[in-house]
Amino acid sequence: MTESLSIQEPTLWSDGRWTARVVKNEDDDGWAVAMTLQGESEPALVGPWTMGRDKKNPKPLDTAAFHTLVKTASEVLRRHEQQLHARLNKSVSVGQGSERIRVSLEIVPDEDNPHAILRAQDEAGDELGSARVAPDFKLDAERARAWIEGGFEQKPR
Repeated sequence: MTESLSIQEPTLWSDGRWTARVVKNEDDDGWAVAMTLQGESEPALVGPWTMGRDKKNPKPLDTAAFHTLVKTASEVLRRHEQQLHARLNKSVSVGQGSERIRVSLEIVPDEDNPHAILRAQDEAGDELGSARVAPDFKLDAERARAWIEGGFEQKPR
């Protein structure tokens, strides 16, 4: 493993994990800063950057600004991951007899073979059944109940 070098230049800062690069804003005469996570080809965050005192060049990056940018970019990535997880994972709980059964749907966005996995678990977390379904399967309490009552058949409707 190669050790990453720390860079602290007026328009380029890196801590080996994050890189902040001040660039000319293509939309106007101002400047923008792009925050890129190491190994990623696209920045996680691009935002406006302050002009320097000469009103022509960008304000130089500094420690405080870099740390603020890292925090903001990290929050953007975390929100993106949470939204993706919420989009790909659904669950409902339904009563079955005297206990509740949690039915979850995990969408697998595979380019060649997209699908979803439907799972039922009891209150202790033990799996009661699972089935592979279409990635556009609509999970709701009624469908979950029907699947449970059908003995966790392999092809729920």
